Amino acid sequence: MVIEQLPKPASRQPGPGELFQLLRDGAPRTRAELASVTGQARSTVATRIDMLMAAGLIVTVGEAHSTGGRPPAVFAFSPESRVVLAVDLGATHARMALTDLASNIIADSEDKLPIDLGPDAVLAWVCTKGDEMLAASNRGRRELVSVGVGLPGPVEFSSGRPINPPIMPGWDDADVAGRLGAHFDAPVLVDNDVNIMALGEHRSEWPEVSDLLFVKVATGIGSGIIADGSLRRGARGAAGDIGHIAVPGAESIPCRCGNLGCLEAVAGSDAIARRLREGGIEVAGSGQIVALVRSGDLSAARALRQAGRDVGTVLAACVSMLNPSMIVIGGSIAEAGEQLMAGIREVVYSRSLPLATQHLRVVASRARGDAAILGASALAIDHVLSADAIDAALA
Repeated sequence: MVIEQLPKPASRQPGPGELFQLLRDGAPRTRAELASVTGQARSTVATRIDMLMAAGLIVTVGEAHSTGGRPPAVFAFSPESRVVLAVDLGATHARMALTDLASNIIADSEDKLPIDLGPDAVLAWVCTKGDEMLAASNRGRRELVSVGVGLPGPVEFSSGRPINPPIMPGWDDADVAGRLGAHFDAPVLVDNDVNIMALGEHRSEWPEVSDLLFVKVATGIGSGIIADGSLRRGARGAAGDIGHIAVPGAESIPCRCGNLGCLEAVAGSDAIARRLREGGIEVAGSGQIVALVRSGDLSAARALRQAGRDVGTVLAACVSMLNPSMIVIGGSIAEAGEQLMAGIREVVYSRSLPLATQHLRVVASRARGDAAILGASALAIDHVLSADAIDAALA
């Protein structure tokens, strides 16, 4: 029997977008070096370099050493050529930054703005602040290529719409991407706030770590999952929502999501403040809790350590399930220092399997308050600087 060989499908010819990816790290390279890495003809590389230069994405940055003849030109990524807006909307705050294409912050602004004011008021703030920031930085609308937004609730990433967010009344199915996209005339990427914090922390501080769990402990508690170097969102954008996992022994404590015994209701900043008030210490909000711990208040330190143990109880199960090599703790409560971290480590290392914790590190966030902004910026940049997006833009 003769088996007919089917022709192999033609492989996709790499375009200028793939060549550009080699230059995104900022390292300068010559045409010859790019031709050697890609295996493309020098004439092809030269044509694509000309296209990328015409678009303002790369520039010449000098000349390489010559072994004879004219020194070859050296090319590098030009992140200053375009800008993106990065937006971090929390339960009680709103922050926006204008960044270049390497996530370098050009300008930023932050206000107290409760998310429960609703989408009309909050998105109006985003539009107004964005316009002001562009004008103050002398950047025109044509230089703005995308907008990244983080929201404190589950988000359907494909549509940019919040899905039944427990602390965002009036936001369910709001067309955040559509509204902002119409105003700024640019693509808008919307994700959960902890996802963008995980992305920002990973890209800026731990790019060599392929499996990382970022945990935010603040008014709410959540996590962002980096697995095999990529952000994992889940089927409906709810992956990592550990704040609404039940804590053993806390079945009588109501959570604002409607369930009982959720981690957020037990170890979030409101829960810690309530515990301190029951002990006679008047405190409201994470800022005052952090100040008390830093001042040496023993009751606040004990309450924070217990909150760490409660968080660690849930994280121990996450470690067995996901097997990360690093857990990064961020959020406003993490600013208090080692008490929270000590409680988390105490339980995670004692309750997780030894194989899963053998090389596990539990560390405090390095990006700290900038994690969400850096992540929103990276989200927006990745959308417009992918190989396919560059090819489409230059076609």
